Amino acid sequence: MEKLRTMLLKEEKRLEKILKDTTGRLQDVPQGKLRVSSTGRNTTQFYYHVPGSQSRETYIPKSEKELIRQLAQKSYDEKVSKLAVKRLAQIRKITRDYEDDEIEKIFLREHEARKALIVPVESTWDQKLEKWISEEYRKKEFQDGTPVILTEKGERVRSKSEKIMADYFYRSGIPYHYEKPLHLKGFGVVHPDFTFLSKKSGQEIYWEHDGRMDDPVYAHNAVRKIQAYEGNDIYPGERLILTFETEKNVLDMRHVKKLAEKYLL
Repeated sequence: MEKLRTMLLKEEKRLEKILKDTTGRLQDVPQGKLRVSSTGRNTTQFYYHVPGSQSRETYIPKSEKELIRQLAQKSYDEKVSKLAVKRLAQIRKITRDYEDDEIEKIFLREHEARKALIVPVESTWDQKLEKWISEEYRKKEFQDGTPVILTEKGERVRSKSEKIMADYFYRSGIPYHYEKPLHLKGFGVVHPDFTFLSKKSGQEIYWEHDGRMDDPVYAHNAVRKIQAYEGNDIYPGERLILTFETEKNVLDMRHVKKLAEKYLL
């Protein structure tokens, strides 16, 4: 689950865009306000009142559809803008002095001797990460005759590209699990190439590297697996990172690093 501050900042950006859009549309609109009247004969009539005019209301014939539409849009945009301004003020007030890890920081700022005496109300990130790293799981077995490829960490992987990626994560201090089993409802157990624990959300993030996408059978199975992830609410760009290779398009570590910086660091 995303942290509150992260969610609020996203909502702030969304509201800022909404306010910009509605404010822009309100720059060039007709004067007056629209009133809609429904009669007993299942007909609708439109009226508008222009501030400062002697006449209280003026009937708008239905032939003036564009004026009716503009006045209706204007009323809607004014209401949305008013609400957006109100919510933005509330969000900015909260985020001025709110941090997602403020309770954790209280514990971290204690003297080391005090920490030894205290049971924190919540596990710190380091404690959660340490517990996650120490989890034991059964990896996918290697078939006889499979080349032995070892990472700098001393872990066996299935391809040179996976070794390059694993070595990068290891050197960058990014903890991961290799081929940790994951059950996808409606599909079965899969073994993501790499699994990470997100500090931002506290959820696991999965990285699938599909290295033979010019092989039709391999590509078909890769697409089925991606669809299975999505069927379990694990989407690319959120909790699923995807990289691909073909014989002519090899692993681009610059792209890998950008993805790692965006989702993992």
